[in-house]
Amino acid sequence: MRLYLINPSNPLVSIVHVKESRWNRYRVWKPLSLMVLAGLTPRDWDVTIVDENLGAPDYSAMPRPDLVGITAFTSQANRAYEVAAHFRSLGVPVVMGGIHATMCLAEVAERVDAVVTGEAEGVWAQVLDDARHGCLKPRYNGGLADMNAVPLARHDLLPGRYAFGAVQTTRGCPLNCTFCSVTAFNGAKYRQRPIPDVVREFQAVREKHVLVVDDNLVGTLPEHIERAKDLFRALAQANVRKQWIAQATINFADDEELLTLAARAGCRGVFIGFESPTPDGLREIGKKFNLLKGRDFRASVRRIQRHHILVVGSFILGLDVDEPGIGKLIADVATRYGVDNLNTLFLTPLPGTRLWDQMKADGRLGLGAFPEDWKYYTLTFPVAKYRHLSMDAIIEEMMACDRRFYSLPRILGRVWSSLWRRRKPLISLVANLSYRSNIRVDDQAYADFQRHLASRGPSDAPPSTPPRALSDSAAPSEGS
Repeated sequence: MRLYLINPSNPLVSIVHVKESRWNRYRVWKPLSLMVLAGLTPRDWDVTIVDENLGAPDYSAMPRPDLVGITAFTSQANRAYEVAAHFRSLGVPVVMGGIHATMCLAEVAERVDAVVTGEAEGVWAQVLDDARHGCLKPRYNGGLADMNAVPLARHDLLPGRYAFGAVQTTRGCPLNCTFCSVTAFNGAKYRQRPIPDVVREFQAVREKHVLVVDDNLVGTLPEHIERAKDLFRALAQANVRKQWIAQATINFADDEELLTLAARAGCRGVFIGFESPTPDGLREIGKKFNLLKGRDFRASVRRIQRHHILVVGSFILGLDVDEPGIGKLIADVATRYGVDNLNTLFLTPLPGTRLWDQMKADGRLGLGAFPEDWKYYTLTFPVAKYRHLSMDAIIEEMMACDRRFYSLPRILGRVWSSLWRRRKPLISLVANLSYRSNIRVDDQAYADFQRHLASRGPSDAPPSTPPRALSDSAAPSEGS
């Protein structure tokens, strides 16, 4: 039996254009979920993983499979449907899972033979058995997987063209921010894989550098922090010889022992969601951890950096409290915090989030011709109707933010700071140049996006200025 597991591309996302910029090699991640499913697949299946981020193959020239499995984020849905249609036209059954399939079940079910909702580990064996006997069911509900049963991913099935390998150690997030669908998909309970399994996973990764894909590696409660310390001790003791980056909330900076152990275990960078430069913005999205009284973000960043760990700060542009000038404000606040890199994204109502429910109810989905418009739901395009910023204005704010933070003088200042503090200045330089090199690509993408909207005509395109009712109304109540 032959199985293809496919991660579809989205040609609109500039960071996957590896051929356009050599720096993008450092910003493309392996499709870990497919590698995990491959690890659950019996050896009598011939498994091929296709990551279209490295280029879409000529499927017609490949051997005909017995089953195709596709995963997709919302922005990949259009391409996923194209791939599914190709194989179904050949009589090959297609099963689709992932977050978009879970949140948009009815839409996906019309375009594939079977849909897996939730985490697939618990039902994958049944899917394969049903496919073998030609009796696939329309839907399989995976729910939340038993973390003790998550296998080692098949790291051997993807070519060595990635700068980073990928590992997952936990799932779930209790924060439930308004814009994020992680809680809806992976649950609010913080679930951990057994530490010995994680250590073996690190050892199985071929690449020297690893992305830990957990939404929050160290969690939020004291017991979560202690588990993270135990994991870091185990990684250090096993001498896995990997350098890794992870995602965490700002409480990562609050425990010196945690930081010491993380650095000893190979942590070289952490991605932290600051989200908004203002308290009102944090209240709007429900980012509780960043609202703790007395929190000095600059001091927190410095504590992390003292352990030779780079800090990437993430912000969201387009909140209801954001007004003209927000782009430069984000760049200046990120500079004041002292982050090594800045990643700013447009506020995007993704299916399954409270933000989606609210904006859909208010008629504020700027692009709503689905499934065609899903390709723009990448977080890198403004797809909503923003309260104080028109479509053109919010793009200008994003460009101003990137150009200000990634100006050559500011890049040189950050690299010099890394050199002076002995904090991997080469990595800092590569990361900054990677972001800077994409400014030109992003500018072209925005221009194409604006031309596309203009070509739709006034009835289809979002307004060039926000409706007065939206501009003048009060901000919504704060998130949980």
